[in-house]
Order: sequence, then C-alpha cells, then structure tokens
Amino acid sequence: MTERKEFRDLAEPEEAHAAIASLDLEPEPESVPLAEARGRVLAERVDAELDVPGFDRASMDGYAVRAKDTFGADEADPATLELVGEVHAGAEPDVTVEPGTCAEISTGAVMPPGADAVVIVERTEERGENEIEIRTAVAPGDSVMFAGADIAAGARALGPGTLLTPREIGLLSALGRDEVPVRGRPRVGIVSTGDELVRPGETLQSARGQIYDVNSYTIAAGVEEAGGEAVLYPHAGDDYDEMERLLLRASEECDLVLSSGSTSASAVDVIYRVIEDRGELLLHGVAVKPGKPMLVGRLDDSAYVGLPGYPVSALTIFRTFVAPAVRRAAGVPEPQTATVSGKMAVRERYGEGRMRLMPVGLLEDEAGETLVYPVDKGSGATTSLVEADGIVEVHPDTEYLGEGEAVDVMLFSPDVRPPSLLGVGEDDPLLNRLLDRLGAPRYLPVGSREGLRRLRDGVPDVAVVAGPDDRDVDSVDLGGWRREWGLVVPDGNPANIAGVSSLVDDDLRFVNRDSNSGLRASLGDQVADLADERGVSRRDLVSEIDGFDRSVKASESPARRVLAGDADAGVGLRTTADRLGLGFVSLGWQDVRVRANPERTGKPSVDAFRAVLDEADDRTDALSGYEMS
Repeated sequence: MTERKEFRDLAEPEEAHAAIASLDLEPEPESVPLAEARGRVLAERVDAELDVPGFDRASMDGYAVRAKDTFGADEADPATLELVGEVHAGAEPDVTVEPGTCAEISTGAVMPPGADAVVIVERTEERGENEIEIRTAVAPGDSVMFAGADIAAGARALGPGTLLTPREIGLLSALGRDEVPVRGRPRVGIVSTGDELVRPGETLQSARGQIYDVNSYTIAAGVEEAGGEAVLYPHAGDDYDEMERLLLRASEECDLVLSSGSTSASAVDVIYRVIEDRGELLLHGVAVKPGKPMLVGRLDDSAYVGLPGYPVSALTIFRTFVAPAVRRAAGVPEPQTATVSGKMAVRERYGEGRMRLMPVGLLEDEAGETLVYPVDKGSGATTSLVEADGIVEVHPDTEYLGEGEAVDVMLFSPDVRPPSLLGVGEDDPLLNRLLDRLGAPRYLPVGSREGLRRLRDGVPDVAVVAGPDDRDVDSVDLGGWRREWGLVVPDGNPANIAGVSSLVDDDLRFVNRDSNSGLRASLGDQVADLADERGVSRRDLVSEIDGFDRSVKASESPARRVLAGDADAGVGLRTTADRLGLGFVSLGWQDVRVRANPERTGKPSVDAFRAVLDEADDRTDALSGYEMS
C-alpha cells in the first residue's frame, strides 16, 4: 500500500513568501536587438556617446539670421536682409550668413555658419528677388535647438532597472543603439499533471472523466505578463517515472519549474516524492484558502513551486506567491494598477481559521464607485476564472466582511476593468445576441430563481427572469420577449411523445434543467396541472418521470443529451431543437423579462440595455420560436 502524504504543520503565508524568495530565479543578463527590447528591463546604465541632436538645427520654418541684425525690427519698421541661399533638412549648408544677410531654412535643417536664430516665416515678407523683410526682433537661440539640447555626449541617458517603453526605445534609437543590455527573462517551465487532463485540440472523452488542461495556458499567460518566458512541457500523468523525467528535463532548461496538480494529500499524488528524492522540499502545504496544497522546493539547480490543480486555486496561488518572484527576477516592477479599492456589495461570512484568498468580481454602481462581490463556484469551476477579477485577502481571524466595508482587491491582471454591466439570471440564446450589442458586459447564467435572489441582495445591475415568477423583488422592468418551450426529442419523434403525460406514462429517459431554471419552473407547473386533472399529488407524478431530478445547468444541455442518445427527451427551446436538427414538442410560450436594480436605473449601461431591448425585433427574426413582448 502506498504511503499517504499528510499535510502537517501548514506554513503561514509569510513563510511561503520567504521560501520562494530564497530561491534563485534570476537569469544572466543578455543583449537583445533594439527592435525586440520593448517591455524588457535595462541591465546596466546607458550613457550618451554623442550629442542629440548632433548639430544646431532650426525648430521652425523661416529664415536663419544673425539676431543682432533684427534688433528694433517690428511691423511698422521692419529690417531688410539680403537672401543669400537656402538650407534643407538632411543637407549640409553651403551658405554663410554674414552681417545683413539671411538664409531660408526648413525645420530640422542644420543652422548655417554665422546664424544664431531663426525668424519664423509668418513674421517675414519677400521684397524683390533677394530681399526679405523681417517684421520682428529675435534673440540668439530663438527657434533653434542647439547640439546636445536633448542629451549631451557623456550624459547618463537611462539607468539600470528602467522598463523600456516606446519612449525609451525612441531615446535609444536617437543614441544609435542597435543592441541593448537587458535583464534576462526567467525561463519558467510549466508541467500540468493528472491522468484526466487533455490538451486543447486533442479529443476529449468525457465519459472517462477527461477535462481540458486549463492551467498550462492560464499560468503561461501569467508568467509572460510578469516578465518571464513560459515554456510548456508535454502533459504528465500520475506515473512517477514519467513525472520525474519531465520535471528533471524542465529543471535543466529553466530557472523555475511550475507544476499544477498532484500536490494534495492523496495516494496517487506523487510529485512531492519526486522533489524529495531529486531535490529539496522546503514546504508542503500553506494555510490559505483556496490553495492549501502548495509545494516549494529545489529540483537540481532549478527552483520549484507546485500549484494546486483546480484552475482558480492555481491562478490565485500563482498571482499571490509566484508572480511577485518572477517580476523580481525579471526586474519588472509591480504594476501600480494591480490593486484597486472598493466596497463590499454584500455581507460575506467566513471564519475557517486560515487566510482566505477570496475570488471576487468588480462592478460599478450608478455613481461610478467600485463594488466588490464574492465569486465562489468552488475552486474546481473553470468559469470562475472569467467571472472573478481578483482576490481579497481575508485574515484568519475575520468572521465576516460587512456590506459597504472597504476592501483592497489584488487584480489577476493589471488590465482588468469592471464590466460595463453585470447581469444574472436565465440562460437564453436571444439574450446572448442582445448582450453582444453592449460594451463589455458580464452575464452570469445562474438561473431565474438565483438571479432574483441576487437582485434582491442588490449586487447585479439586471436580472433576466423566465417563466412563472411570484417572488416579490423590488425591480424596474426594462422589457422582454417570449420564447416557445417544450420537449426536445430525436428527429422524427420516434417515441411519439405528445407532452408531459408521455413522460409520466411511457418508459422514457428524461433530462431536466436545474431547480433555478425558468424552464424547470414552467415544466413543474404543467406537471402540477396534470396531477390536478388526475386527482393525484404532484409528487406522485414526479416520481413516475424517469429523470425529472436528472438536471443539467445550461439551456442546450438537455438537447445535447438527446442528440447523443443518452435521453429520449429533454426540456428545452424550439430554437435549440431546430438548430441541432432535433424534433420538438411544444408545451407553450414563456415570458422572459429583464428586471433592473432600482438603484442602477441611471447607469449608462442599463439605459443602453433598455435601448437594445426596444430595437430587438431584428434579432428575433434569426431565431425560431421567439417574439418580442
């Protein structure tokens, strides 16, 4: 029997930070072509080896003059100078400005010998073939950029640690630098583990419990954003020898090796054994939620950090503990916009005795203030990655965060912005098309019942509600539509399903929606009506339907079960059946309403949604079984 590794003496977060900081991730400096230097960090000081500009040049179109020849000149009493030639940008002057003379000059051109100022062309007038009237007095240096005015030879141009943006690239170009000494980007090898993982693009066998590998690409993007160079390695299963081979290969080629999965206290999780056998395990387990199963150690000459397997946990632990270390190694500063302040939109209880890294979403209220709400589908839910904008650190001694309490949010990315509109509620094909006409909305398809609950709590801007609705929730109706619903069946309806009675009386496999869905609520009402007709209880009829409690989350999911041959019927929409080439037994029409938070009716995005609803007739034409109401 394989020995089971237990979590003992969980490290505090400070210990995890210290352990990672003790690892050497910093690569050697390198020289890169200027064209590839944007976003890199200078490894050493760059001094100017020439004046910029390297000559006195005109900063305006006009005439190069000796300034003292213009003293006293004005509109009433202009000075007249002899024109002796012209100087163009990029050409060496072939004239000399003597007393009483001038030369026409273009912006950027070299000042000719003898001239010390430029009179702009608007303050001059031609008189005859070779005479120019000067209608203003100028001082030496007027409209002239002298050699070295940008930067003089020998001056300190840029210091070590400078992040090279387009501005610095421009200066280096002006200095004639075609190669730039920069800090090396730490190479970070990424190995995802677990027999259940399949890389995107490969065939997925859901029946075997397979899922697509999310972490490799998510963490790689985080590494690149932090200034590192991500290197993806082939997928490793839970076999010790294969895992050891991949980890050792990565340790030879990279400064840091990251793995995800195979770190928890399970008999099949072997990665900690690889680290103990071939390196040094500094800690196993951190007192944080999510992300307790975290490893830190050394593997040969490389640093190693083991991340949890669940995507949200992996990204949270990476963002909190690993990304700062990658930035330090690359010399990239912490982005100033990586943390935002806001107020809790709802009260959130906790009290588990360890630090909680709580995934949260952001939105703005009508006044433009940032509100923060918890996002918790469980650490195994991949969609939490796009629903959460960052994390809030909750101290172990905290029992709850109060509504309106100020919190700091560590963003998953400095590019994160609150959505223009936060909507919740029913999953609906027409709604998806309407949301496309809004700017950067976020919609959470949690179902009608849950959508109303969240609207009552005051978090979302709008809730989309379908089917029977008897909940008294304060809201403003923005508009809506009707959709035809019923039973999705195989093409041709081979079982001759006639309606709800067929589900009760015939030997059929049925797939329902979850209890939050408006479709399930409408179906439940029809089952109750049938029960009244037959003089039995609703519970009696439900017990006769094989699969009434076999529920799925999305509006298309029952239809896809029918399409796959796993069910004889599923609750769904006509438009879904038509699109998938399935049969359909109509059970009626269902109202769908968009209900707004009364505190957000003045928010621009809510007004925009109302306008979209008013002009939505063209969208129903593309979907069967829809009409505006």
